[in-house]
Amino acid sequence: MDAAVYVRFVLSLVLVLGLVLAALWAARRYGVGGLVVARTSGRRRLALVEVMPLDAKHRLVLVRRDDREHLLLLGGNGPVVVERDIVQASFASEIPK
Repeated sequence: MDAAVYVRFVLSLVLVLGLVLAALWAARRYGVGGLVVARTSGRRRLALVEVMPLDAKHRLVLVRRDDREHLLLLGGNGPVVVERDIVQASFASEIPK
């Protein structure tokens, strides 16, 4: 085979990889399947507060939703709610005087 065949193969490979990367970027940017939910207010309702790994498979996750916190155990057979509706503690009230 001559060099033109190899050059055409490499250019085709670069083009295909570029199209795949562009599709992945568009899927992440605009959401898969058009399931992008527009927020009406600028305030976020859901936040990941803290993650603590317990072992190779399990971790505790503290999630905040609408000024309430929920403690979840992830891994193993699926997510388990450890504690729900935890009111946010103010750190100033926990400091001994």
